Amino acid sequence: MSDTHDPSTRHPGLTDLFHYPLMSAIAERRSRRVCRGTSIDGGELSHQSTNAPAPLSALEEAVLVVTTGLNGFLMHDGPVGGGGELGTGSYFMQPRGRTAGSPDNTQPTSFFLVNDTGVYLIKKLTKQEALQFLKDVPPRWPDWSEGDWLAASKAVTQKVFNERLQFPRQFPYYHMWNKALSNRPGTTMLLPVVDMTRSFISVVLNILSEPEAERALFLDDWQPFEPKTPADLGAWLAAGLGLLPDRIPYQPVGGVEWAQSGTVNPKIRVPLGFAHTFQVDYEAILLLQNLVLTGQAIGLGGWLHACTPAPLIYERDPANGTFGLGFRMHKPDKEWGRWPPVPSTLPNPVGLDGIIQALCPPYMSMNEAVDRVLDEKFGNQGTYRDVAQFARAYRSVADAEAYLQRAQHYSAKTVEYMKVLCNYIYDTYGRFPAHVDAFHLPGVWMQFSHLELEYYEKYFDPALYRRQAEHERLWGNHAADAAAP
Repeated sequence: MSDTHDPSTRHPGLTDLFHYPLMSAIAERRSRRVCRGTSIDGGELSHQSTNAPAPLSALEEAVLVVTTGLNGFLMHDGPVGGGGELGTGSYFMQPRGRTAGSPDNTQPTSFFLVNDTGVYLIKKLTKQEALQFLKDVPPRWPDWSEGDWLAASKAVTQKVFNERLQFPRQFPYYHMWNKALSNRPGTTMLLPVVDMTRSFISVVLNILSEPEAERALFLDDWQPFEPKTPADLGAWLAAGLGLLPDRIPYQPVGGVEWAQSGTVNPKIRVPLGFAHTFQVDYEAILLLQNLVLTGQAIGLGGWLHACTPAPLIYERDPANGTFGLGFRMHKPDKEWGRWPPVPSTLPNPVGLDGIIQALCPPYMSMNEAVDRVLDEKFGNQGTYRDVAQFARAYRSVADAEAYLQRAQHYSAKTVEYMKVLCNYIYDTYGRFPAHVDAFHLPGVWMQFSHLELEYYEKYFDPALYRRQAEHERLWGNHAADAAAP
């Protein structure tokens, strides 16, 4: 074995990984589902395995883990200044970059890694942890030693449970051939979840920071307009008498007072139901595609497929054979005469206490949630206050300082309406968000494995698994590792 900290004695698998062409990874990508140790009951196409499961090595998992995470610093390469708020370019959540794009760089996606030793959260490093990590490793991945990969993976993995996620192998936990092939011993699973609270607040803050003539009024398209204040009643009567050009079909967030305040433009209306378009799971999907291509480049079996669906994935009841993520499910304390659509009436997956938590009750008030997002952007150590970190993407610190001098905080009215909006959602529905879950589950997970090569050699064109057949020569004899005491 090479010295894991000496790049001059690089692991042969790492050397080969950085010479494998991207276009080959794209062209040769396939779903390869049958992991080592798995038998197939398929009539004339059956296969009886004589192999033990062969888990991924620590180095193989480390490459996959790093592929989901930090990769340097963000470029603020759009216009800055020009009046208003959004034109200042002060809307990103953080200056640190990731291996896939995300809305306003909120980076809402977290991954759980599942293998035979348990369930791990792949953490997003805090600012100081990230800076120290980037300082301790070479700037280019091809220059990393085996030890760098292993240390990077160790720095971001936090053990949550001592056994893999397990569910009854029946519908609705698994369906079709997933019952036989998904989440098997020896496999490594990567499951994404998306924090909708942080991204929702950031995205809506930016919508509300348009110039006043373009600033939207939010309507609750799940609630008919019911006057609650004298101004509401006056508007309702005026609309009924035809004195207003439009009826008021839905509840305006903040009431008629906000619609008439000049802070928002009542002609530009955004239904809260549009929150479905804010699910921002494209970051998770892009990261999964990165994983797919990385797995192909390593020579692993890989399969992106439907995971155990929400809310079942959150169940954790060992007595009944369900070992899910164990999220706190925050139940809305509401009685409804006319029930609004799901998921607003259902328990909300808000996180794992002390491990991964949404910005909403019971962890904090909605005012505190908005303040938390603002602090990440504009606090003393926030994105637009820390010159040293912000300048890491620039050639000149003076250029970074010039940008930051023009970056403006959101106006007091924008922040006030954002808090009105967030509190309206929580007070009305007893959960935040109401139209999507606090943690959105894209519904898929990625399985990696060493293949049951005898099965593929028996039935399939060798060109379709050539890379996987070469894997053991480059990365080690995993069959022997699995058989070792």
